[in-house]
Amino acid sequence: MQDELIAKAKAWLAEDPDPRTREELAGLLDAGDVPELRARFSGTLQFGTAGLRGELGAGPMRMNRSVVIRAAAGLAAYLRKHGASHGGDEAALVVIGYDARHMSADFARDTAAVVTGAGLRAAVLPRPLPTPVLAFAIRHLGAVAGVEVTASHNPPRDNGYKVYLGDGSQIVPPADAEIAAEIDAIASLDDVPRPESGWQTLDDSVLEAYLARTDAVLDADSPRTARTVYTAMHGVGRDVLLAAFARAGFPEPVLVAEQADPDPDFPTVAFPNPEEPGAMDLAFARARATDPDLVIANDPDADRCAVAVRDGADWRMLRGDEVGSLLAAHLVGRGATGTFAESIVSSSLLGRIAESAKLPYEETLTGFKWIARVDGLRYGYEEALGYCVDPQGVRDKDGITAALLITELASVLKERGRTLLDLLDDLAVEHGLHATDQLSVRVEDLSVISDAMRRLREQPPTGLAGLAITRAEDLTRGTDRLPPTDGLRYTLDGARVVVRPSGTEPKLKCYLEVVVPAADRAALPAARTRAAELLAALKRDLSAAAGL
Repeated sequence: MQDELIAKAKAWLAEDPDPRTREELAGLLDAGDVPELRARFSGTLQFGTAGLRGELGAGPMRMNRSVVIRAAAGLAAYLRKHGASHGGDEAALVVIGYDARHMSADFARDTAAVVTGAGLRAAVLPRPLPTPVLAFAIRHLGAVAGVEVTASHNPPRDNGYKVYLGDGSQIVPPADAEIAAEIDAIASLDDVPRPESGWQTLDDSVLEAYLARTDAVLDADSPRTARTVYTAMHGVGRDVLLAAFARAGFPEPVLVAEQADPDPDFPTVAFPNPEEPGAMDLAFARARATDPDLVIANDPDADRCAVAVRDGADWRMLRGDEVGSLLAAHLVGRGATGTFAESIVSSSLLGRIAESAKLPYEETLTGFKWIARVDGLRYGYEEALGYCVDPQGVRDKDGITAALLITELASVLKERGRTLLDLLDDLAVEHGLHATDQLSVRVEDLSVISDAMRRLREQPPTGLAGLAITRAEDLTRGTDRLPPTDGLRYTLDGARVVVRPSGTEPKLKCYLEVVVPAADRAALPAARTRAAELLAALKRDLSAAAGL
């Protein structure tokens, strides 16, 4: 068994095109580090609906040039098998974007070389840019597919590979499995042509077209007075967001200087995710010093948007569900038509808002790969700070246009002497206080997640937080409106719980919601107290039921 492992590692080393990972792997072989070699060669990174994501390093269980070259070759083979033209001036186009993480530019160049070697055309964005620019560019340029090299808000040691098809939305089954099969069919990297040139590096015209499109999310005559503090979280959002805000005529955002420049090491945060504890501390300090109307943060690839507001004496982050509901109410107030959509783990308040406005409403599985495919989509959001406010331009979450729209809403309310919190109170009185929280467990051992899911299936709870479970659904079977997924959904009297393994991180995620009626604004403090008690009890009882 050990001899087979060593042989695998030596074969991988022999064709690794990257001197850095060759040196790393040779060192492991020389040291006879069998446990580490086993970790690297226990399988391969699985290509799924999130593409690829993993820790940088040598071997098939890590993100590296060898893995990316195989992924690009598999994608190119899939595209040709599905009718993408090749050769000559009529070759189909694949557009490639990348963020500022370690190895992102290398992976983008490798992808361009492989696509070109397969007889397709490749065009690479001019520099590290937000993921929404790549999603826009696919449709804008008439490409058959797009690739974004990013690990979004994962730790610094990670990178990833996100694949879109020609409609501008991320891949879903069965495309992911078909691409994975093409990747598996590649016997050797020597079989993958990789010319030194032949692809196009795009100029700024695509970015200019994206920025011109951002104007479409705002009302022509809306006020533009709200002042903001902004952090790019060491990512690629700053320049594009500042350009979009300048075009719109908003006051120039005050930058969190320590986090303004792209830095793949993310030195000021433990995790470069606005939702993580401590990630917004520097932004809040800047807000205390400058007293803006709101704080805005993007994650490192700027497809997510976080919003914070003054609440009493200090600042607090709004939950993704709160921002999602605020944007929905704003669009309804502007007379938006079309379907409102969200994932099943997001607040049911969006459905109430849509119903009240007599607008179509859809629930989807988790991820914008599903939300973006809803027929007639006008607005979609997910609780993890993702908002699609211009689906005709970007069929994905977009942290730049979401930032514009929430700042427009803050400006409208400011002109009336009101705030985002005032509007949230209005929604709570009209539709009930919808309070959400999350029980998220990060694990080193993935068996903890599978054990928890198995325990919940074998010994399902009959009640949580003193509330009876009125309906329990095992989503692996699918529903009349949802395809199968690894998840559990419990409907309670005045509450809802969804449990699922994360698709991108080693986490078990449990999404909790309670709905407490409030007759008027005076009843809201008591409703919030009751909601907090219920959410705490849901966390406690669900943890016990799952054996966490």
